[in-house]
Amino acid sequence: MKIGIPVYDGVDMLDVAGPFEMFDWADFDVEIVAAKPGMKRFRNRGFPFEVAKSFAECTQYDAVWIPGGDPVALTEIINDPHRTYVQFLTRQAAGAKYMCSVCEGAMLFAASGLLDDHWATTHWAFLECFPTLFPKVKVADGHPRFVLDRNRLTGGGISAGLDEALMLITLLGGTELAREVQQNTQYYPDPPVRSAIPAAPQCPLTGVKPPGSTQ
Repeated sequence: MKIGIPVYDGVDMLDVAGPFEMFDWADFDVEIVAAKPGMKRFRNRGFPFEVAKSFAECTQYDAVWIPGGDPVALTEIINDPHRTYVQFLTRQAAGAKYMCSVCEGAMLFAASGLLDDHWATTHWAFLECFPTLFPKVKVADGHPRFVLDRNRLTGGGISAGLDEALMLITLLGGTELAREVQQNTQYYPDPPVRSAIPAAPQCPLTGVKPPGSTQ
């Protein structure tokens, strides 16, 4: 199985590195790709990393994994007049078995139109962006770790990508393979604290042009 992870400057580290680790243990072929190859940097104080392959060089993936990132970076990608990132998603969706996003990567997913009329989730702080900017997306109730609607798989905030990655491994490789990955990564979460997810604030994306906007 071949997985493509399209990244950009300001991408969330765990959205990329956590699922990459899971997919690697599943012995999937994982490629980190970007609009242009070269050095990228993770969000906030994340370290730099190098991307070797551009979107133009990619073959068809079995699944595409869309990571979240800094709201400024998301806004720039969504407002890009060339629509480089979202067109990559659209091209891949024509042949991919599954299209996936984690955290606020769902904003890029939704901007491509590929989530229209599908149930989806995202980081709690971005849930209001669906009705505000992408009203054709159907928002799943509550705060599920991931939502599967046909061949669209979306995940909640950051760490939810680990659960979601196991779900994608199950879909592509079967339950036994997913169990092996769980065992090898010792993924049996038991956090030392408990807290409640806050109510969703107003959409953090400012300056995003809604679909069809000419502004």
